[in-house]
Amino acid sequence: MTKLSVNINKIATLRNARGGNIPNVLKAALDCETFGADGITVHPRPDERHIRYADVYELRPVLKTEFNIEGYPSERFMDLVLKVKPTQVTLVPDAPDVLTSNAGWNTQQNFDFLSKTIDALKSVGIRTSIFVDTDLKMIEYAAKTGTDRIELYTEPYACGYENDAEQAVAPFVEASILAHNLGMGVNAGHDLNLENLMFFHDKVPYLNEVSIGHSLIADALYMGLKTTIARYKECLI
Repeated sequence: MTKLSVNINKIATLRNARGGNIPNVLKAALDCETFGADGITVHPRPDERHIRYADVYELRPVLKTEFNIEGYPSERFMDLVLKVKPTQVTLVPDAPDVLTSNAGWNTQQNFDFLSKTIDALKSVGIRTSIFVDTDLKMIEYAAKTGTDRIELYTEPYACGYENDAEQAVAPFVEASILAHNLGMGVNAGHDLNLENLMFFHDKVPYLNEVSIGHSLIADALYMGLKTTIARYKECLI
């Protein structure tokens, strides 16, 4: 069964909009675990506009499921994750000013940088994942870095799903098969939701994990967190 990691960034965004500690990010993460999430994902950005670095330090000792930290491997980010030692670090090529992740790594051009980063993370026992598009060459170079997994950037699938789901998912099927054949695990994330997740899961083989935040938290405003997590997990059976 594919694991569901809940990205709690948007809960932190709501907290930060007012100040104080409502909603409580730590409680929300623990509730997600109680309600069936297989993991918690955070993506601390340099401006700390949602998840703060302090949140990461508070979350680590209390989480019982897998902890996935996403981000660009700046010096500050690497200092954080090497101290916290989460289950997994997902390397994302975000510029500091982007609203949300919008492209995968060019693993060929950044091969030396990524390889060095992967080595540093794996040396302390952290599972590694590289955020990539479905470009097969980029997946081949990702494998050469020694990463444990890739995370497929799924916005193109989500955008094409309504018009032609089979065509939209085809590159992801091919990419996942190649990654598996090259010895890597496969994660996926970005714009997956209750409308398109089940089809994606049914079609894409070797899918280890999906990381979902924005849509899941938005759905929870209407259905509640417990029901929402249950609904997403039903798509992954």
